[in-house]
Amino acid sequence: MSDRLARLTLMRLAEPGDAVMGALVALRGPEAAVALVRQGAADAGLTRWFAATQGRLAGNPGSPVGDFGPPAGGPGPGGTGSEPLGEGFGSPGGRLSPRDGVRGPRDGSQEPRDPEPKGQEPRDGASGSSGDRPLPRDGSGAVRHKRSSVLGGRSGSGRSGSGRSGADDGAGDGAGDGSGAARDGRLGARLDRMVASWAARLKTADPERDLAEGERIGARLVVPGDPEWPTQLDDLGDSRPHALWLHGDADLRFSCLRSIAIVGSRAATPYGAHVAAELGAGLSERGWGVVSGGAYGIDGAAHRGALAGEGPTVAVLACGADVAYPSAHQQLFAAIRARGVLVSECPMGAHPTRPRFLVRNRLIAALSRGTVVVEAAVRSGALNTAGHAIALNRHLAAMPGPVTSEFSAGCHRLIRQGRAICVTGPEEVIELAGSMGTDLAPEPRGPVLPRDRLDPESRKVVEVMPTRIGVGPATIAVAAGVDLETVLACLGGLAAAGYVERVSRGWRLRPDRPPGG
Repeated sequence: MSDRLARLTLMRLAEPGDAVMGALVALRGPEAAVALVRQGAADAGLTRWFAATQGRLAGNPGSPVGDFGPPAGGPGPGGTGSEPLGEGFGSPGGRLSPRDGVRGPRDGSQEPRDPEPKGQEPRDGASGSSGDRPLPRDGSGAVRHKRSSVLGGRSGSGRSGSGRSGADDGAGDGAGDGSGAARDGRLGARLDRMVASWAARLKTADPERDLAEGERIGARLVVPGDPEWPTQLDDLGDSRPHALWLHGDADLRFSCLRSIAIVGSRAATPYGAHVAAELGAGLSERGWGVVSGGAYGIDGAAHRGALAGEGPTVAVLACGADVAYPSAHQQLFAAIRARGVLVSECPMGAHPTRPRFLVRNRLIAALSRGTVVVEAAVRSGALNTAGHAIALNRHLAAMPGPVTSEFSAGCHRLIRQGRAICVTGPEEVIELAGSMGTDLAPEPRGPVLPRDRLDPESRKVVEVMPTRIGVGPATIAVAAGVDLETVLACLGGLAAAGYVERVSRGWRLRPDRPPGG
């Protein structure tokens, strides 16, 4: 089986963003991963490999996960035990905050800490490092993996940065009671269930049929290493897509080199739809691509604005490239295919589900230089995209809305918490995500009034002129703090410009003076 056919098969086996399958592919390659699933967990040695690795498995598919690498010197699935401990294939960490629903960077201060048992010394030292102690080894003599992994149980997240791992907990706490072996058994059972689900899908996978279907609708398959593959997706680590279906005339990699993601609520208000369309058009006219999800509301408005600006736009779908959901956007998708590209990591014929929408958001954040949230409620799915942007170290901005609108409450929270930069137009977005020192937004200026063009002395005279009765030049000179000769010279110029007029008792402002005069 070729690499491309193997990746097509993997798209059928695992859900998009499956970090466990991604870690297996990163370690062994797509062809070997398919072969291991076909053999089954027990025959391939996957259970022992899975139980020997530490860390934690993200609770939902597609969420950013920690670093992953095989046990140093330890046998991987089908391996020989000679693989070195590499730098890992991990992605930037991040998780949803239960307080506000926004995914933030994961660090040691956010991890739950298990209290040390009373009367015992802290294991692995209190300073957060293992010092000069030798790395623990399993029964076969292989060094246990000390890095965070997508493969493992909850106990691996006990002490971030302390050198403790799930296997250490199992080895220390399980002495004499066999709890470490019980934990390994639970992990093995979980992997068995995962492999069983992959194997069930493998029976119906037909990559040749998928290729034929893609050719029928005019879509093309790109895989890592292809010229059109956007390398910024490598930042996703183990949750990187196995392959992408592209349907459209534009080059995906070129369209995303200078691009901004615009996301927001599906139930957009007229204000939000107008702002999203104006932002998309403004970015497109300035040579920037627009990435969004092709959904109702803000997504659709952003795509239409980009098309109006005659620039490329990328729609990342949560379904197969041949499904193109929502169906009411068929005309919009046709326009995007003509000037942009539709992107899908799902197999042909896959229908959208809620988890796939959330997993899809990581691609929107990864493909672009930055994300702008135009309109989002407190529990909007657009905040999930914002969390991925933060976890991937992408720029994050938010458009303010009416303070009385619940549809902008999520944007206001991002700004208030300092997670997003407040922007009001395409110039400010480009200044945030563009080249430093060159893509600067112009300073905002008010309208230029006719009075602004007057010299300083004439402005002083105009400011003290009465509007009803006339006054003499001497009175004007005292009120303006200007000498009499200057006042007389200014009055002649102001009268010629239509600002003042002479009446029986002196000078006054003209009732029909120019606007702003």
